[in-house]
Amino acid sequence: MGKLDGKVAVITGGSTGLALAGAKLFVEEGAHIFIQARRQEALGEAVKLIGRNVTAVQGDASDLDDLDRLYDTVKREKGSIDVLWASAGFGEPGVLGEITEEQFERSFSLNARGTLFTVQKALPLINDHGSILMTGSNASLGAFPGWSLYAGSKAVQQAWARVWLNELRDRKIRVNVLTPGQVATAKQEELFDEATRASFESLIPRGTMGRPEEIASIALFLASDDSSYVNGLELVADGGTTAI
Repeated sequence: MGKLDGKVAVITGGSTGLALAGAKLFVEEGAHIFIQARRQEALGEAVKLIGRNVTAVQGDASDLDDLDRLYDTVKREKGSIDVLWASAGFGEPGVLGEITEEQFERSFSLNARGTLFTVQKALPLINDHGSILMTGSNASLGAFPGWSLYAGSKAVQQAWARVWLNELRDRKIRVNVLTPGQVATAKQEELFDEATRASFESLIPRGTMGRPEEIASIALFLASDDSSYVNGLELVADGGTTAI
């Protein structure tokens, strides 16, 4: 028996990286999932990888019309949601004194505005005792020069989790944040040469970057009844980087 047998999960940004690993694991644990992402090609590849019990909906999590289309599809096909994982995100460096308005809009449009409306528009479909999960970043906990935009746009999620769980307490809906550090996704592997990877891993006390499957296992914990008494938590999975 799977940990998500009979459950319906929605994952934004679910076509690549750690969210894709999570989507695959959720299906293996019995869920039917809906994944949203901007690139149709990536969605098609994700569906092939996951193999079954998956519905792909092309769209941008920062576009309210696209979110409406996503949830219309969920309502039509499954009726309700048990697990919502808002994982669509965007990050780019920006040094204070050089940050442009366009950079600000790109970061906050998806990471903050997009996350808020991903959750808000899902509320009519989320079942009582459901689970809401947001993907944060350890950039919001560390003092990494050049990453203040990304850090700020992700830091709002922990504040929202605390307030929203209180607003949703009558429905017993849990709200948590999964905050990863450096994860060796396919994209990271493409971007990092050996020296760059070694530089990042030197900052991680355990000595290696995380694997998407490790983050997926934590997401499964937060999505399932295994974490039924966990609410308002920011669970940091960064190998200890921000603990020292």
